[in-house]
Amino acid sequence: MPDQETENNRDLVSIKDWLSKQPHLPHEVDELLLRRFLSSCGYSLESTKRTIDLFFTIRSNAPEIFFNRDPWAPEIRRVFEITDFIPLPKKTSENYKVFIFKLNNPDMDLFNFVDAVKTFFMLADTRLTEEDDIPAGEIPIFDSSNVSLKFIPKINLSVLRKYMLYTQEAIPIRLKQVHVINAPAYISKIHAICKPFLKTEVAKLIKFHEPNSETLYKDIPQEILPDEYGGKAGNLEQIKRYWIKRIEAKRDWFLSNDKRWAVDETLRPNNCRDDRADKVRDLPGSFRTLALD
Repeated sequence: MPDQETENNRDLVSIKDWLSKQPHLPHEVDELLLRRFLSSCGYSLESTKRTIDLFFTIRSNAPEIFFNRDPWAPEIRRVFEITDFIPLPKKTSENYKVFIFKLNNPDMDLFNFVDAVKTFFMLADTRLTEEDDIPAGEIPIFDSSNVSLKFIPKINLSVLRKYMLYTQEAIPIRLKQVHVINAPAYISKIHAICKPFLKTEVAKLIKFHEPNSETLYKDIPQEILPDEYGGKAGNLEQIKRYWIKRIEAKRDWFLSNDKRWAVDETLRPNNCRDDRADKVRDLPGSFRTLALD
């Protein structure tokens, strides 16, 4: 009987062959990325095909977050400075990759939601195309210590919807847990905005942790966290600077990738329609006029 690696390689050949026959999809896709799709889809070929199609379809229909990405642009550099988007160096014993997401500056006048999402996906793309290791799962930790109610009017509803669909159904990862730490009392108002876009199975993964609590350590080993969280992974700034340099080193790729990963809808076969793709259409407005109770 063929071993698992042989079967996986056979699946990879099958996906490459399928992709080459899709006139609407990009054909120059890194083998590493295709392996990530297969892994995240449990090596189901049909699920992998649907996910790859949705991945590129959403990206093509969200130019505000996937096009014109220059790590040296002033708006991107501002995001680097006021936020911490940090993949931690060590994984859990289950081989899960852990992230810290934090606003390090409470001044909401400096924060731009669309720019922040764009920058976050630049980091994600750097990992997807360069990290050889494929973890068994991903665990984001959102530190909401500097998030105030002024964050709500900053949310762009259209971009939020695309972000939620892409991260839950298109990006080749397996989400295992979601933690919101230092959660203020009003975090429920922000959660309520995201809730309509949350899949039921993802909503069940979310855990909220009050300020100054140690409940996070029940799920995440404290030693793999940054120094600021009582861990031994180094300080946030050091880890962040490492990732900023990696993103900047990929500048030429970002500047040339808009068209390379685009979908040509005029060439899409009729049997390749996906109702989920309709969800990426723009929605009008934002929460700028939202009345809070």
